[in-house]
Amino acid sequence: MTILSELQSTMAQLTARGKGLLAADESVATITKRLQAISVESNEENRRTYRDLLLTTPHLNDYVSGVILFEETLHQSTLEGMPFAKALNERGIVPGIKVDKGLVLLNSNSTEQVTQGLDGLGERLQKYKAQGARFAKWRAVYSVSHCAPSKAVNSLNAVSLARYAAICQDNGIVPIVEPEILIDGDHTIEQCEKATTKALHKVFSQLYKQGVILECIILKPSMVIAGKKCAKQSTVEEVAAATMRVLKRTVPAAVPSINFLSGGQTPEQATAHLQAMNAMGHLPWHLSFSYARALQEPCMDAWRGKVENKKAAQAVLLHRAKLNHLATLGKYNVTSEAHV
Repeated sequence: MTILSELQSTMAQLTARGKGLLAADESVATITKRLQAISVESNEENRRTYRDLLLTTPHLNDYVSGVILFEETLHQSTLEGMPFAKALNERGIVPGIKVDKGLVLLNSNSTEQVTQGLDGLGERLQKYKAQGARFAKWRAVYSVSHCAPSKAVNSLNAVSLARYAAICQDNGIVPIVEPEILIDGDHTIEQCEKATTKALHKVFSQLYKQGVILECIILKPSMVIAGKKCAKQSTVEEVAAATMRVLKRTVPAAVPSINFLSGGQTPEQATAHLQAMNAMGHLPWHLSFSYARALQEPCMDAWRGKVENKKAAQAVLLHRAKLNHLATLGKYNVTSEAHV
């Protein structure tokens, strides 16, 4: 199998109609905060137990085509002793891996952040691929204020995302390109729209310059939405309209799938926004989800670290995944929320 045919095969599976991605790639620091919120100690075994709950949920493959894993999880096995990547593959779910090494300050005088992790990426990808990973994710972040995102951050993030994507494709790994406009702050939806437009223009310019095959990437953007502290919050219709306006102006039709991140939205908001965009129709891309908290939060709350809650928690996760499946088809209705 050639590298191109390998990429195409993975893309076909990841972009199956009505399915999306489960992001379960939280760093140890992030998952620790979420476990502490439900009074569960964050140790390796508890993290493994929780991720076993997620990844062994019966019928998850009906709605989820791929799962993004953290490196720790890729090395681990289910409670029954099967490597997580193999367990996912056997159910027709594609295993993926977060490959960036987190954020660092742009410089000592800045509050803006850039992503690190390009050094040795090709070698790491070969190792992850041998363990079963077939796609990867790299996240870049952009804060919004009167002076941000700066030209420097826009340029550096675009170059890094494109370089990462090119290295992935050279190794037969499908890259998820994730430029996230952070929801923190008091920026308006108009400011978010402007920042998102500039970021995506830069990213796709660099993807082209670095020879990335657009037909073999997935874009994972944030939605265009007002900051959490903004006095005027956006309606579902405003978010859908602004997001579609930006994407139509910046994302080539060659990109097969746009899988949104939830980025601090509630589970209900993330699903409603996805539904509103898919209801518009006549779009050149598959619009789907790549949610973390918006899929996991209700499940984690139902589980609370108790073995006896496992099946109930899995039912909650499956329900949330089904609602987002419906939203990718433009068939979600808020009345469906009540039926678990």
